[in-house]
Amino acid sequence: MSHPLIVANWKMHKTVHQSIAFAKELLRRLDSMPEDLPDQVICPTLPALFSVASRLRGTPLRVGAQTLDLGREGANTGAVSAYLVREAGADFVILGHSERRSLYGEDDALVAEKTRAAWDCGLMPIVCVGESPDERKRGATDDVIRRQVSAIVETEGDDWRDPMIIFAYEPLWAIGTGEVASPEEADRVAALIRDWVGHLRPEVAQTIRILYGGSVKAENAAGFAASPHIDGALVGGASLDVDQWLALIQAWREVEAS
Repeated sequence: MSHPLIVANWKMHKTVHQSIAFAKELLRRLDSMPEDLPDQVICPTLPALFSVASRLRGTPLRVGAQTLDLGREGANTGAVSAYLVREAGADFVILGHSERRSLYGEDDALVAEKTRAAWDCGLMPIVCVGESPDERKRGATDDVIRRQVSAIVETEGDDWRDPMIIFAYEPLWAIGTGEVASPEEADRVAALIRDWVGHLRPEVAQTIRILYGGSVKAENAAGFAASPHIDGALVGGASLDVDQWLALIQAWREVEAS
């Protein structure tokens, strides 16, 4: 199992000043906590990305973007490329989040193109995969996961580096709903992701990290932390408050340490 990774997805929350205040308070509180905590990545809003990255530079905390657009520079009003978010201080980028797929029409092919763009600029992609409520009811979860993973793994050709990607299993029916997949089901799907990557690319199957995302918080973190195929979490609402965030981080650490 990889060292655990917990990713904060702030979505469209927090002003620049609020984001900097969070980063400062988080660093202050971490000073009095054990050193063997999970790795942490903060993904603020785009306007706050540079400020948060600057504040966290030189600390163990890393910064990610919430999405990116294709291209490098050019006449694309409102677009932000992998090159630009990398220059703003991001090391990671979330791609294929269910909200991007459902609200902005991002399909498997586009998510794969964005993944390649992230790789080309030295960003670590956190690629979200997961089934809709209807797909779940039809028993199509495994087929959906294989299709979405295949689109990413097959886009790289023979140039895989070690490691290159993080997958986040986030069932759409658990995003922002308060409904949570059981640790057993989340672990089963995480194992499916690793097995399918192994089928397509045996040389990288054991190096990838697999996260669970979907209403994760301190109260339910232990079950996911104890799951053998889950390496961390992609966290939404519980990442917006320092107390809740640190409680989740500590809960995950306690399971890892036991």
